[in-house]
Amino acid sequence: MAMIAVILGLGLAAWLRTASGPLAIAGWSTLVLWSLAMGAHLFPGFNNPIMLDNVLSGPNSGLFTLHLNADKPLVFFALLLAWRPLLEQDRHRQTVPLLLSVALAVALFPLAIASGALAIEFSLPDWFMLFALVNLLMTCLTEEAFFRGFLQKALTARIGMAGGIAAASLLFGLVHFPAGPAVVVFATLLGAACGLGQWYGGRMRYAVLIHFGFNLTHLLFFTYPGPA
Repeated sequence: MAMIAVILGLGLAAWLRTASGPLAIAGWSTLVLWSLAMGAHLFPGFNNPIMLDNVLSGPNSGLFTLHLNADKPLVFFALLLAWRPLLEQDRHRQTVPLLLSVALAVALFPLAIASGALAIEFSLPDWFMLFALVNLLMTCLTEEAFFRGFLQKALTARIGMAGGIAAASLLFGLVHFPAGPAVVVFATLLGAACGLGQWYGGRMRYAVLIHFGFNLTHLLFFTYPGPA
């Protein structure tokens, strides 16, 4: 079942690279649904092993489990096949607005502390490198490819900067709904920071770096994934 899902998804992506017309619209809609299903681990047949099972980053943190997901990163490869602008430079980098995008991401931490969603806790768990590699390559890269490199670029081309960033950020927040309403709010704001980073940086890599930097800062300096 997993192989069928992969072959159909990547085959569709390869066809979409040169497709046009009404069939292409249906194909893109299907690829979006396929990507969301892959990201949510809804396709059967994938064996995503547990790499960290109920570990603690610090004494005041909650339990954390890390899976080595084989399905989610396939979204990045599908978009790499289908969406030509994914890794292209959109505009010249604007350093000051880009730094303000980073500042928005950083500002989420005091907001989280004030709301009780996080507490300060310095830690460097022995599984830090594993977390960093998996988080960068299987979480940040894939999520930013879909929400900023693809969705935001497609939307901003049609409804403008503000509408495109807002819509992509809101959807990014909503896919975090299983973690609770508070996470939806913070994920939406983080999505906005990443979206602004992509826009003012001119490349998807700035969104990836903001997302990854946020996650590493969360792990190293605050309760992860939240207070116990």
